[in-house]
Amino acid sequence: MARPITPLPATFLPQRMVAAHQITLCVQTLNGLAVWLGVIDWREGLSILSLNLLIMFALVLCPRCRLLGPNFARLPNEDAAQGAVALTFDDGPDPTVTPLILDILERYDAHASFFCVGQKAARHPELIREILRRGHSVENHSDRHAPAFAAFGAGALLGDILAAQRVLSETGGQIPRYFRAPMGFRSPLLAGVLRRLDLTHVAWTRRGYDRILRDPHRVYQRLIQGLTPGDILLLHDTRSGKDTPPLALEVLPLLLDHLATQGLRAIALPPNMGIPHATANREPSLHS
Repeated sequence: MARPITPLPATFLPQRMVAAHQITLCVQTLNGLAVWLGVIDWREGLSILSLNLLIMFALVLCPRCRLLGPNFARLPNEDAAQGAVALTFDDGPDPTVTPLILDILERYDAHASFFCVGQKAARHPELIREILRRGHSVENHSDRHAPAFAAFGAGALLGDILAAQRVLSETGGQIPRYFRAPMGFRSPLLAGVLRRLDLTHVAWTRRGYDRILRDPHRVYQRLIQGLTPGDILLLHDTRSGKDTPPLALEVLPLLLDHLATQGLRAIALPPNMGIPHATANREPSLHS
């Protein structure tokens, strides 16, 4: 059984600041100073403030950037050198789709990481255990997959991610090491929350948009175009609608055949990415 999840206490504000915070603070300090000294007038200062905030918002919509905190979009160099490509699946587990994905992976002797939604995992705990039994990894994809996840405050982020972390670890007996934000949109406050939970954010190198596109060959082409060792690929082990067949079931065999012809192998995310943090013995308030 996995050990209890006990978040680290919140750190002082300067320790929680990521690169984007530091740049914004620097720009706004210089902006305010310039207005105060009369170098620019207040209207120009307001324009600079608005532009600065707009850039921060744009970073939220940038899944692979690192200005909002540690973020892996590729495998470590040692794994890439061995011809590894990481397969990741989001938004499951799904009682219909996930077992079929597992069967395809087993047929090809391939492995993957499943970023699971906590509430779905609670409804289908047997699927979490089956994913792990077949040699794959289970990672954290939030508890509710809320559309407004990137707009949550620090307390709401902690509560949501912690709820999923507890469900996944208690169900599978292994504590997830990685987190992926819903839709890849990250709050500027997320990095500090992940640090408290000893989680590392993982994005992707290329995604197939299998929940948006309707043509499996277009999805397949998006995944293999420019594919290189060390890439992290994103698909989904769930349906995009009740009447829409999951394209991953058609794309995955094509993708795995392509990897074989290129001498590449599909792996789950290795457990050694990122820098581990110490584990605290005290559980703080979810609103601290």
